[in-house]
Amino acid sequence: MCRWIAYRGEITAFEPYVTEPEHSLVAQSLRALESTAGTNGDGFGLGWYGHHPEPGLYRETRPAWSDENLRYLCRHLQSHLFFAHVRAATGTAVTRQNCHPFACGRWLFMHNGFVGSWNRLRRKIEALIPDPLYPSRIGTTDSEAVFLAIVGAGIEQDPLAATRDVLRSLCELVNEDGLRERLRFTSALSNGQDLFAFRFAENDSANSLYFREDGEQVIVVSEPYDKEPAWTEVPPDHVLVARARKRAEVVPLLARNCVALQGERKRSQRVIGRA
Repeated sequence: MCRWIAYRGEITAFEPYVTEPEHSLVAQSLRALESTAGTNGDGFGLGWYGHHPEPGLYRETRPAWSDENLRYLCRHLQSHLFFAHVRAATGTAVTRQNCHPFACGRWLFMHNGFVGSWNRLRRKIEALIPDPLYPSRIGTTDSEAVFLAIVGAGIEQDPLAATRDVLRSLCELVNEDGLRERLRFTSALSNGQDLFAFRFAENDSANSLYFREDGEQVIVVSEPYDKEPAWTEVPPDHVLVARARKRAEVVPLLARNCVALQGERKRSQRVIGRA
């Protein structure tokens, strides 16, 4: 599984968070401690906000530990909100287009997880992307397809509702015909001001997610990069909401797992049919 970090706060260089700590993201690319994949060497990426409304991106297919550009970039790039991601591919090609983060308009997204059997579900999940947004799909990953589906589900009006709607659709797909395939969705989403971090799974255990907050500063990570005790674990099936100029809060993502919701929907349909 991938490893990532999201930062929101005062303008700062990436270095103290991405490359410098003892258990930095680069170190995690070589040896992750809370991941089913010990190494995350299938590329890396940076996404950040600056003077323009749309985010900047730098993505590379080389492992993070072997790209000297990464250390220079992290020393000199500065931002009030940035993402960094090291990838462990789950079946799609190692190409620059498939490296995280992904951007669409002013929105930035990165993901740790997978969606069922991608070869079986790809066409159905891509059908969730509205036609006007489909030209924005430049890679082949499930992550990018899910992101564009969320954008198309009304992200500008309500990013939480849009994400919930897409997750419900994904759950129905992985559970169709009684297959109960696995879904893992530990991800970060931002518009340059607000930061959202989701920890969710269906028919599986959710990938790890932690955060810490100090005033305006919020840092979200797949696993802590130091041994400080200030890290708080985000519970499974919850989302961290860190809106601009507001304290971060952790709220339920879906009240009950999707299998239960799907079963209740079918029972209701049978009752209606008998009526």
